[in-house]
Amino acid sequence: MRTPRQADEAAYGKRLRRATYASLATALVLIGVKLLAWLWTGSVSILASLIDSLMDSIASAVNLVAVRYSLMPPDAEHRFGHGKAEPLAGLGQAGFVCGSAVFLLFHAIDRLRFPRPLRDVEVGVAVMVFSILVTAVLLTLQRSVIRQTDSTAIRADALHYATDLLTNLAVIAGLGLAALGWAWADSVFAIGIAAYIFYSAFRIGSDAFQQLMDHELEPEVQRTILAIAAQHPDVLGVHDLRTRRSGRLRFVQLHLELDDELPLTRAHAVADEVEERIRALLPDAQVLIHQDPVKA
Repeated sequence: MRTPRQADEAAYGKRLRRATYASLATALVLIGVKLLAWLWTGSVSILASLIDSLMDSIASAVNLVAVRYSLMPPDAEHRFGHGKAEPLAGLGQAGFVCGSAVFLLFHAIDRLRFPRPLRDVEVGVAVMVFSILVTAVLLTLQRSVIRQTDSTAIRADALHYATDLLTNLAVIAGLGLAALGWAWADSVFAIGIAAYIFYSAFRIGSDAFQQLMDHELEPEVQRTILAIAAQHPDVLGVHDLRTRRSGRLRFVQLHLELDDELPLTRAHAVADEVEERIRALLPDAQVLIHQDPVKA
């Protein structure tokens, strides 16, 4: 029979897997409809969106593998678990996104130099509206999973698709202006999309890099941890707080200053009580407390 902790971990894994499968399926559907729309209209903005969806599919596949690996329990060679597979996937996504932006930028500049007339703009607009609706459904699911799991990999993937919404709206605007006779608008909007994709890649990569470098938890979380520890009546002081995150797990280390005449059993009990209070704040935290004897 499962313990409550095992049941929670199983539910966590199920939510992450559901989000990654939905992401990959969405990317594959959008690739199909955008490919047809680009071949039909010749729009470079639709090509931009198609390339973005191609990169999304690769990133979603990487995410799926990384999430499955990150859910593996700790073993003899990975005693702290496999949670850093998630930020590694985030860095991979940032690389894919940058590559798509570079390709798109060169293609849009070439189309500005050698413009071509667009065909059947209405088809392109219809495909973009369909893409917006499908992407909005996926984002709703992803944001629900993020609220429940705070997953770095799913947050990075959701950022991809949030930029897709803006990309699709920009494509519609570019197609509309091109239909009015401003043919350059299609390429100009594609360049704008490329710039925004670069910005999104930087955000994804920066967040993932900070986590891989064991960046401290948020300042407000650190202040709350210190306040929780200091509130215990037997604690005389708190110092050397260190925190980091690996996937879903958070690691907290700190020193408690206790009366040097406090019995060992009581000192141990105080540390356990402080640990439980911190875990109430951060349920997935692994807390390590060192007890320092001081003169009361």
